[in-house]
Amino acid sequence: MEDIMLGIKIVRQNNQGLVETLGRYRRSVTPGLHFYLPLFQRVRTVSLAMEPLALPNYSIITKDNADVTASLTLNFHITDAVKYQYENTDSVESMSQLVRGHLRDIIGRMDLNQALGSTAEINRELTLAIGDLTNTYGINVDRINIDELTPSSAIQAAMDKQLTADRERVAAIAKAEGEAKSIELTTKAKNDALMATARAEADATKTRADAERYRIDTVQQGLSAADEKYFQNQAINAYADLAKSPANMVVVPADTASDLGKVPVIGKLLNKD
Repeated sequence: MEDIMLGIKIVRQNNQGLVETLGRYRRSVTPGLHFYLPLFQRVRTVSLAMEPLALPNYSIITKDNADVTASLTLNFHITDAVKYQYENTDSVESMSQLVRGHLRDIIGRMDLNQALGSTAEINRELTLAIGDLTNTYGINVDRINIDELTPSSAIQAAMDKQLTADRERVAAIAKAEGEAKSIELTTKAKNDALMATARAEADATKTRADAERYRIDTVQQGLSAADEKYFQNQAINAYADLAKSPANMVVVPADTASDLGKVPVIGKLLNKD
C-alpha cells in the first residue's frame, strides 16, 4: 500500500468535487486540496456559480393562430451536484425543454397583441411555472427574461399595413374634424356679422323713429302753446300767399278763414294745381 501513488485534485472555490470509485459515486468534497487513487478513483468538479443560458428563436403559436418567434435568456445555478451529474443525462437541456414547454403554454393562451404587450407578465408567469427544479434536475433558475417576441414576416407585413391604415384613418378623421371646425367657425362669424348688422340697422331705425317722434312732439307742443294772435298772423300770411296765386277766385267760409293760419302751405298746394 505504501507503493500506491496518490493523485492530487484541487477543487476550486464555488465548485463541488464528486469522488467516483470504479465509476461509482462515493462522496462529495468541498473546495480545497484532495488526494485520490488515480487508477481506481476519479474526482469530478461541478461549478455551483450562476451561469447564463440563451434560448433563441423558439417558434410558438398564439391563441389566434399567429406564429411568433421567442428569444429568451435565463440565469441558473446548480443546487444539487449529485442530482445534476448523475440523475439526468443533460440537466441543462432538460431544464431548457421545460422552460420552452411552459412558455408555449403561457403564450398559447394569449392573443398576438396581448402577447406582444405582456412580456413582463409572461416573465412572471414563467418564473412561477418553473419554480425550484432542485428536486428534479438539481438546478435553480434565478432569473428569466424574454428578450424578443417577433411575429412571422407575413404577420409583420399585415400588422404594418394595419398600422398604416389606422394612421391614415386617424389623419383623415383629424382632417375632417378640422374642416368641420373651420366651417363651424366661419358660419358663426358670418352669423355674428349678420346679427351685428341687423342690430345696427334696428338701432338706426329706432333712432330715426325717436327723432321723428321728437320732432312731431315738439311741433305739437309748440302748436298747443301758440295763442290766437299767432294763428291770426298765420292767416294773414296765408291770404297774402293766396293773393299771389294764379287762381281767379278763392272762396273761403268766414268761420274757417282763421284756420288758414294753421295750414301755411295751402298756397303752395294751390300753385301746384
